[in-house]
Formats: sequence, structure tokens, C-alpha cells
Amino acid sequence: MFICPKLPVSKNIFVHLALFTVALAYAANYSFAKWAMPEYISPYGFILLRVGCGALFFGTYYFFFAREKIQNTRDYIDFAICAFFGVALNMLAFFKGLSMTSAINASVLMLLAPVLVVLFSAIGYKKRIKPLVYLGILIAFLGAALLVNVGSFSFDNNGLMGDLLVILNASSFAFYLYYVARLLKKYSALTVTAFIFMIGLVFVFPIGIHDFLAAQWTAMPTHVIFALSFVVLFVTILAYLLNTWALQNSSSTTAGSYIYLQPLLASIIAVSLGMDHLTWGKVSCGLLIVLGLWLVNRGR
Repeated sequence: MFICPKLPVSKNIFVHLALFTVALAYAANYSFAKWAMPEYISPYGFILLRVGCGALFFGTYYFFFAREKIQNTRDYIDFAICAFFGVALNMLAFFKGLSMTSAINASVLMLLAPVLVVLFSAIGYKKRIKPLVYLGILIAFLGAALLVNVGSFSFDNNGLMGDLLVILNASSFAFYLYYVARLLKKYSALTVTAFIFMIGLVFVFPIGIHDFLAAQWTAMPTHVIFALSFVVLFVTILAYLLNTWALQNSSSTTAGSYIYLQPLLASIIAVSLGMDHLTWGKVSCGLLIVLGLWLVNRGR
């Protein structure tokens, strides 16, 4: 069992403050991004902006400061796989889904990601899954199915299609978290991030360039410019840097536990901005997913 070294009280406070800031940034992203999409910029154009800025920032850092040598050509294939699932498919599915569904739905459905990480890891590393974990996965997916109301599936139902895209995003991100571990054993987190953003830009460029050029840049009001700047600076760059620092000074368990705050914070922000409303049905579905997560972690 990994035991995190005991930190001075003052530094421990800053670790938790950093992780809370990351959770708050991701939670605010659910509402702020909807200010810009799809009226002023399409989801695909937004993703090109985000990935392009991330590639510029992390790529510049790598080439001018890190310069960590890549050990063999096979690693470039692994970087490409991580870029596809962790940047391209992950972000494209999330932003497209977010533009079609509510902020609360999206934030709750993202709780499926830790469950899927356990599932992918068990399959990939050929580990036996305990019955309690199976039960947790079943309950979590039941909560997700009730939340998206799968019984009313229709290709004309934008909200449901948006929910399904968010589930695709959670699945893609979970596979990325499982797969990227092999690279993080060999390279620093900043080197890995720089390469997946630079390669990810190659994936999203042909998909988002038309929408990026067609965006109403000159017609964007102040709150939309704020939303774009917030996603690029805080969700894409600052959140990653804070999360990396926190991981270096705590345990992965501590850092991962903060994902549970996102639906709560996202709901508070969305409701306070008048962009969504909370119902007992959504609360119940969210509690089912959280119960499933608890059972999965209990059975690991």
C-alpha cells in the first residue's frame, strides 16, 4: 500500500486548496462553456482553440525547458493513442455533448469515469474483479441510465444524445487514464502532456478548423470572451499545473477523491447562474452513481 509522506500542516493546506481549485475550475467549465456554445462558436471550434493553446503552452515549455529525450519510437505510438483518447475523442465528445445537455447532467455522468478506470485496469492487467466491484459498476450504470432516461431514446432527442456523448467522453477519458500509466512510468507528467497536446492538435485540427474560422469573433460579448479565456487559462493550463503539483505532494487517492466535488459545485454554479435547475430525480441518480463508486472503491 502506498503511504503518502506526512506533509507540514501549512503545505498540506495548500495541497487541498490546489485540488479544490482544480475541482472548482472543472465544475465552472460546465456552465461557462455553454455561454459560448453553440451561439458564438461551435464545440469543435472551441476544442481547436483549447487544444491549440494547450499545445502552444506545453510544447513551448518542453522544447525550451524540459527537453526530455524520448527513449524509443514505440513510445510515439503510445503518445498518439493517449492523444486520441485523452485529448481528441475525449474533448470533442465532451464539448459536443455539453452543448446538447445540461451542466448538471454532464457533471453527474462524469462520475462514471473512475468506475470505468477500474474496469479497464482490471481487463488490461488481467486482474480478478471482486463481486462487490461488479455490483458497484452495475449500480453506477443504473444511475446513469436513469439520469439519461434511456427508455425515451430518439435520434431527435438532443438532450439524450448529449448525455450519451458525455458518457462516451467519460469512457474515453477513463481509458486514457489507464493507458497513460505506462508513459508516466518513463517520462515526467509535463513531457507526456506536451506530446499528447501536440499530437492531439493534429487530430482535432481538420475537424475544428472550419468551425474555428466561422466563429463570430467580432460579435462576442464580454461574458463569452471571459468564458473562452477561462476554459483556456484555468481549465486547460492552470488546472493541470495545480493538479500535477498536488499529485507530487500527496497521494493519487487524495487527488482522485476531489472528483466527487464536481457535481455539487457544478450544480451550485449552474443553478446560481439560472442555467439549470436541480430536481430530486437528478439528485437520486447522482446518489446511485456515488454509491456505485463507493462500492467499487470498497471492493478494490
